[in-house]
This record gives sequence, C-alpha cells and structure tokens, in this order.
Amino acid sequence: MEFITKAAALQPHPEGAVLYLAAAGTQPPADEAAALLLASLDEGDTFAAAQTVSGGTLRPVAVCRPAGFERESLEKAAAEAAAWAQKQQSLAIVLPASDENAAALAAEVFVIALGAAVYRFDRFKKEAKPARLQRAAFYTGYEAAVQTALTDAEATLYGINLCKDLGNTAPNVCTPQYLADTARAEAEKFGAAATILDKDYIRERMGAFWSVAKGSVQNPFLIELRWNGASDPDEAPVVLVGKGITFDSGGISLKPGEAMDEMKYDMGGAASVIGAFAAAAKARLPLNIVAVVPTCENMPDAGASKPGDIVTAMDGTTIEILNTDAEGRLILCDALTYAGQFRPAALIDAATLTGACIIALGHAASGLMSNNQQLADQLLAASRTSGDKIWQLPLFPEYKEQLKSNFADLQNIGGRAAGTITAAAFLSHFTESHPWAHLDIAGTAWKSGKEKGATGRPVALLLQFLRDRAA
Repeated sequence: MEFITKAAALQPHPEGAVLYLAAAGTQPPADEAAALLLASLDEGDTFAAAQTVSGGTLRPVAVCRPAGFERESLEKAAAEAAAWAQKQQSLAIVLPASDENAAALAAEVFVIALGAAVYRFDRFKKEAKPARLQRAAFYTGYEAAVQTALTDAEATLYGINLCKDLGNTAPNVCTPQYLADTARAEAEKFGAAATILDKDYIRERMGAFWSVAKGSVQNPFLIELRWNGASDPDEAPVVLVGKGITFDSGGISLKPGEAMDEMKYDMGGAASVIGAFAAAAKARLPLNIVAVVPTCENMPDAGASKPGDIVTAMDGTTIEILNTDAEGRLILCDALTYAGQFRPAALIDAATLTGACIIALGHAASGLMSNNQQLADQLLAASRTSGDKIWQLPLFPEYKEQLKSNFADLQNIGGRAAGTITAAAFLSHFTESHPWAHLDIAGTAWKSGKEKGATGRPVALLLQFLRDRAA
C-alpha cells in the first residue's frame, strides 16, 4: 500500500473517499457533509460515514473524532476508521491543523491501522481477495513532520507484515531452512550481512540446542544478521535473540492434539526479531544491531531427547531435561551464550516461551523480565511510546531455587509455580555478563479463533526501543 503526504489544501471535489480527522473543540470541516457528520456524533462516538453526491457521482466521506490525541485514543478511533477505509479505492485523510505533534502522531497511527486493515494472507488460497484500498494521501500543513512520521510508520509496518507472513506460513513450508533463507534475503535486501550456521556447528558446540533439534528430519540452523549503522563500527551492538521453533509438537512430552496447529506460531520470537531487524535496516538506523535466531522443529522421533536426559550447553552448564516441551529455553540458552561474543550493549530475547504467561497477563501484554532495571525501563518507555504493551515481572534470586537438579547444574523446568518467571530465571543463568531482558510473547504473538493469525507483535516495541537507542 502507498502512503503519501500532500501539503496543498484538499480540492473541493476530490476523487475517492475522504476522511476528516477532527479534534474536539476545533472548527468543523469546511466540507458541509463532513460538518454534518461531525455534528451528528453522540458523546463517546468516534466515527461516522456517509455517501454524498459530488459532480454527479457518489463520494464516500467520513469523520473521525478520537476521544483524545494520545496514542491509545487515536489507535481505537483509527481501527474503526480503517475498517471503513479498507473498502475504498483510494483515500484522502485531512489531518488536524492545530498541532504539529498531534498531526504527526495521527499520521503514524493511521498508517499502522490502515496497514493492519488491508493485510491479507492468501498465499495458499486459489483465489486471492486483496483489500480494495491501495493508496492513502495525508493532507496537512505540517508536511515535513508528517512525512517523517509516515517514513517511520512504513518501516514499522514492513517489519510487522514480515513477522505476520512468517508466522502465518504453514509449518511444512516455513521450515528452519525457509526461515534462514528468508532472514538472509531480508538482510541482504537492505545492505545487512547474514551468516547461517548449520547442524554440524550446532551438534558440535551447542548441546542444549541440538537436544531439541535432533528429533526432527528438518535440519536446524543458527541465523546471525548484522547491521552496522553506527558511525563507529566497533560500537557495542544491541543484540536481539528470537526463539525459532517452526513447529512444536512437545517432543516426547507430547502436547494435546487440540489446537496443536497453532504451534506453527512457536517461532513468533524469531519472526518478530527478523521483522524488527529488517525494519531497522530499512530505516537505516544509526546503530549497530545483531539478530541471532536459533531455529529447528521439536518433534518426537526415535532420536528425540527423553525426560531424564542430561545435556551440556554451549557454556558448559549441564541441564537435566525433565520436560521436552520446555524446549524453547534449551535453544535460547545456547543462542544467548553465542550472542555474548558480541559484547552487547543490550541483549534482548523474544520468545513464545510459557503458557503460564497467558495465565498471568492474558493476551493484552507481553511479560518482561530483566537483570538490568535501566534496560527494563527503556523497554517500558518504548512500550508506552509504541502502544505495544508489556508488563514487568520480578526476577528474584529465590526463583532459581526451583531450577536446582539432583543430577545436573540445572533442570529445565521449575514446576507449576511462577512458570513464566522460572523460565526467565533459567535464561538469566546464561546472561549474567550482559544487560539482558526477556520478553515472553506467548499471549501476544498470535490470535486464536475466528481471527486466528499472527499479530506482528512485538515488532513495534523492539523497533521503538532501537529508535530510542539510536536517537
């Protein structure tokens, strides 16, 4: 979809649909139909639309009056307007003239909302039915600020859509090889570098990762992407790590059959990291960024790991596997050790790690745990700016007590109590030398039911964090 900025005033009889964005207490639109629509809104209503006659043809016109011009109110109003707009052929959006910052934020929010409304994943359908809307023009007196907002929003939307596409792709297509090939192609498209390490490297050096991968006929890969955008090539990078289980059967600790198809989304962390990395490279952020993605399947064949097995992680830690369905932390711990070689200024992993996080936070917020409060505060600030909600959970030393094993240095589960936190506590063992944060996105990476599909979260959060670091 194309987004453009127009500095000129809207013509009296524009082609296509027109949406007027109105702030409370401001002058009504000059367009008579729009002014009448605005006046018809009851208290609490944010949107109204109609068909008017213009030059002998019907012209769709609508008004949007958010409750306020902070992000949350704008997002709610924009979602309603976008549901109408995606049925139009083209759209002119007249932004409020009273405030430059409000106009820029509104433009950003509407790009993301329109992008979500027109998104379709129909690659496996015989007949594709794309949304009608292909173009939106923003009319504003603050062209420079709005154009900057559009450029930033388009990069965010690119990353979100890439994340959605990867997550929605069927697991017999989106294999570890497919994920590695896509990551390489996306990196090289924007001038970044990619290194793909194969199963020989993993088998020889990454015992925890290999213990998960060896049960599948699909080969595992370790994906490394590098963007050197900082003026100093030796500046410590931000390293993003994403869990890339392209299908999770649970292994020998087999999952129930109901909704197991949704375990294709267990690579949501990988998809979001690849999406955020590609968006950052597309935006040419002046920052050094590394993405590390361990990717494999978790399958129950005769060579798969068994409960009771003990494996040796990349850093020499021995791990007693009590549940093969707690596999994400096993591939992540070796990836986090691998990431340490870059001496990261900040190390962040994203993973659909625990069902316990859904019990704790539902589907509204991702869980945040960190060994560095300054880093956690930066992510919380990025969450508020981007609207991609996270909530911090504690990581007290006492939680590590649940991971003690009679036979190894650690066990891979800590029991039912505080399952999200003990999973993070397990990962923290491998990140003690770096400022590290863990995002558990099990409740936010995809939706079930009628609206089943990848959400693209937390791309917006990660990208906003990177933008803040680069500023």
